[in-house]
Amino acid sequence: MNDARPHGRWLIALTILLALVLTVLPLPSVLEPWRPEWAMLVIIYWSLALPVRVGVGVAWLVGLLQDVLQATPLGSHALAFALAAYLTIQLYQRIRNFPVWQQALTVLLLLLLVRGSLFLTRGLMNAPALDWQFWLPVLTSTLIWPPMFLLLRFLRRAYRVN
Repeated sequence: MNDARPHGRWLIALTILLALVLTVLPLPSVLEPWRPEWAMLVIIYWSLALPVRVGVGVAWLVGLLQDVLQATPLGSHALAFALAAYLTIQLYQRIRNFPVWQQALTVLLLLLLVRGSLFLTRGLMNAPALDWQFWLPVLTSTLIWPPMFLLLRFLRRAYRVN
């Protein structure tokens, strides 16, 4: 019997929840500026893998949750995440065909866009000036993308998430 219902909502939700936990998990002060954009990476992956199920709305909600968890201005991450998810969904058929290292370069561009959006949001709110460390998560997230992509793809296939 072929069940046409989508499977794996729990896995998608669990990976997003885990990413949000990793976002607020305490790190030593030396490593804090290097913290990857876990939630954004998970949103990019699911937007690539299942663009119909994880789209701009989910990205917006995850961004709002991240704003609340990090006590940033409400909507700043939501706007940035929704923009990145929108671009990912628009280009998903191309990005999926790239080798993982080229996907990492695409993720780099998306993360620069996200951080740039956050930078502009902070500027509009007259927040204190940011130093160069503000951009470090882009580097670490880009480096983490290949193993994270492979892990999430393995989980998606193992649990037949469609």
